[in-house]
Amino acid sequence: MTRTTAHLISHTHWDREWYMPYERHHVLLAKLMNELLDTLEKDERYRYFHLDGQTIIIEDYLQIHPERREQLEQFIRDGRIIIGPWYVLQDEFLTSSEANVRNLLIGHQDAAKYGVISKLGYFPDSFGNMGQAPQLLRQADIETAVFGRGVKPTGFDNMVGELNSTSYESPYSEMYWESPDGSSVLGLLFANWYSNGNEVPVDAGEAKVFWERKIADAGKYASTPELLFMNGCDHQPVQRDLADALETARELYPDMDFVHSSFEQYLKALGPSLPEDLVTVHGELRSQHTDGWGTLVNTASARVYLKQMNQRGQTLLEKGAEPLATLAYLVSGQAYPHALLTYAWKTLMQNHPHDSICGCSVDEVHREMITRFEKSRQVGEAIVEESLKAICGQIGTKNVEAWGELAIPVTVFNTTGWERSGTVSVEVAVAKRYFKEGPNPAAIADALDQLPLELARGRLLDVDGRAIACKAEDLGTRFGYELPDDQFRKPYMARMVRLTFEAPQVPPLGYSTFAWAESPGGASAEAAGAPAEGPLKLLERGMENDFLVIQIRENGSYDVTDKRTGRVFAGLGVYENCGDIGNEYVFRQPEDDITLTTRGLDARVTLAEQEPYRITYEIVHEWAIPASADASFEEEKRRMVPFRQRKAGRSAEQVPLRIVTRISLEANGTGIQVSASFNNQAKDHRLRVLVPTALAASTLLADSIFEAAERGIEPVADWINPSNAQHQQAYVSVSDGSAGLLVANQGLNEYEVLRDGSNTIAVTLLRSVSELGDWGVFPTPEAQCLGEQTVEFAVRPYAGDAGWPEVFAWAYQYQVPWFTVQTGRQQGPLPAQYQPLEWQGRTLALSAFKISEAHEDIILRWYNLAGAPQDLALTPHFSVEAVHASDILERRKHREALDEGRLRSSIGKAQIVTYALQIAQP
Repeated sequence: MTRTTAHLISHTHWDREWYMPYERHHVLLAKLMNELLDTLEKDERYRYFHLDGQTIIIEDYLQIHPERREQLEQFIRDGRIIIGPWYVLQDEFLTSSEANVRNLLIGHQDAAKYGVISKLGYFPDSFGNMGQAPQLLRQADIETAVFGRGVKPTGFDNMVGELNSTSYESPYSEMYWESPDGSSVLGLLFANWYSNGNEVPVDAGEAKVFWERKIADAGKYASTPELLFMNGCDHQPVQRDLADALETARELYPDMDFVHSSFEQYLKALGPSLPEDLVTVHGELRSQHTDGWGTLVNTASARVYLKQMNQRGQTLLEKGAEPLATLAYLVSGQAYPHALLTYAWKTLMQNHPHDSICGCSVDEVHREMITRFEKSRQVGEAIVEESLKAICGQIGTKNVEAWGELAIPVTVFNTTGWERSGTVSVEVAVAKRYFKEGPNPAAIADALDQLPLELARGRLLDVDGRAIACKAEDLGTRFGYELPDDQFRKPYMARMVRLTFEAPQVPPLGYSTFAWAESPGGASAEAAGAPAEGPLKLLERGMENDFLVIQIRENGSYDVTDKRTGRVFAGLGVYENCGDIGNEYVFRQPEDDITLTTRGLDARVTLAEQEPYRITYEIVHEWAIPASADASFEEEKRRMVPFRQRKAGRSAEQVPLRIVTRISLEANGTGIQVSASFNNQAKDHRLRVLVPTALAASTLLADSIFEAAERGIEPVADWINPSNAQHQQAYVSVSDGSAGLLVANQGLNEYEVLRDGSNTIAVTLLRSVSELGDWGVFPTPEAQCLGEQTVEFAVRPYAGDAGWPEVFAWAYQYQVPWFTVQTGRQQGPLPAQYQPLEWQGRTLALSAFKISEAHEDIILRWYNLAGAPQDLALTPHFSVEAVHASDILERRKHREALDEGRLRSSIGKAQIVTYALQIAQP
């Protein structure tokens, strides 16, 4: 007869910051780690400790106790403290695809210093799990994932229901988990949570009661006699008498084995006993098959300002600093800043744990996050600046004869994977005077201010000398400084001009250079080869180009006509407001609350900008909404009334909500760009923008981690939450096959497709709440997000099934800023327009262009958005010695054959592929 084995795995789930500020948790961490090292040293029976799957714990501890480094390292090398594979335990849906990869890569790099790493996909408390996790884990040689949420309804209170519920996708806590590409790992659910073996009693009487219940609970879901008990919980101190407690258990249950175990030992015992009827769960684990109250998806809209800062920070590193530093390395030989980028990524990722980026901590935590975002941004911007300087120093602008000797070149960089057109602004110094520190610079400023700059006579030229419509604004004289590599700082005064224009067809991962030149002979711009009239037309309360017609209604909503398909999308841009008596984790609208909208509210519509490259309208709504929840809400929170049982409504008092919307159409734009600014003075509410699609569809596509995830619009029968909000990264899209409508965003991670027959896409712009929620009373007044707010999104119609790859690329580009810089008049080896490589693959998305630290290879990563294979053709325009198939850890796997310098490959459905291009050395 097979004996039952109880595997006790000691751990602590370490939220770096949550219901206390980071440093308070930091103090507790130092105490915990000291106790752990002392216990391991003194008690050989205490064999193992799982360090929560995140290497940052080591960094945090050694900041306080560097003197214990040698002892800590020895226990790690001996396999008694198990570390990795992540740097932090991130929220998977609120961090980008590449951020998830950097997290795993840097976690491996840190663990490698100690010679050992846990090959376990550890997701103890992620608020849902990304569908491509099995593929990412497999690429890192990880064959097992453990998770606490997403499949069975562990629920908001970590409670488990009955097995006969249809909410259960697997009858066991063991299952297989498969990504859309077919990659599969063994999945282990903490069905009784990651604390089911916590605080094991030593006393025989207490132990008997403890184990009778715990063994029954674990056996209820286990498919084998190998039972898993997690000895620890959130910030749980070490149970120093665990060895004695296990001796008591062995005496009480002589027919069972009680082992102080590790995941490695547990999985080795589990494997041979797994049954053949394990279920396979597919893709995203978002607790789709639950009542919808415990998914914690509304953390996607808690403190939206954090999500906006995070999106900008991630994009700056992965679509700015990394590709520009790579290009600088290729064209100038400038060293790739590995250490700086790792520092910037680590600083950013310190905001990625689920209680941090989710916005569900106390106010002090999120104040500190702002500083981290700023620090990471400052490093990223410095890398961008140095890279642009190195690249532009190689551009031969004097080779362009059409510009003339006095022209001022400006270079526009497109760091996305696709050709791009769009409106850019660049500030140029048309006159500059250096001065030494000490003398009064006021005279220099006065002289520059008086320069007769006849800007209207200037014109912007492309590399062929063709004029491009451009707006020039005199910004006056400004102070600036340079920090040369070989001398002291150089302050200066400069007369500045801002040039705004539509940059056409800038090549992918490359640049185009333009020149601001004086019109010949002093002629006016109209008489000196001015650009011909463009496609952009002004309409009464509207605008039009070759692709779209926009008409604005009296209530401020707008109709968009797709001229290519003839489809009209009507009444877009209505704002919706309702009460919220939930918390940072969960949205809950009060019972009998009447949702307010701007449908019946007249708006003031004015033309804000009319240029050949862009037309912008300003739409102003003067609205009034309830000031807060009513007075009973404070008492309900004080008494810890569960959010689903609260009876509070909205107050009768109202406050103004003035929303200023700017809607823009570019000359060659295939979508509209929208910004909305408002001063939020209301509390306990939610603000959304509504984009009706009127398309008949039962599913949607939402940008998720390395995939366009297909999700049902109608939830399963068990879903009783009135809200079906979900996560998004760059976009959400609804299509009926012949036509589609996509809403892209910048840092707005929550959407819902309304189940009212219209398939309206509702994007959350703001959610104001007043408490953390969860296990105690933790007021968070700053989560009300009072004050000035600005949000940005974009809308684009498309031709349904025939047009989705291009529109998805457009949405990815929408999140990426243009990088512009003034360039010198100089000789150089690079042309005025350049791209480092060409690639083709219609359903592929380029995700990374960087350099590996191990081999200095150029790393290129794509993922296939389609459910069918896609051919990739890659042609580098730089000398390549070899191309290696790689993975997310940037290892060289095997050498790929090249056909006359071109790589041809077939990328499987939903597959993530990485190639390492070995550069030919001189």
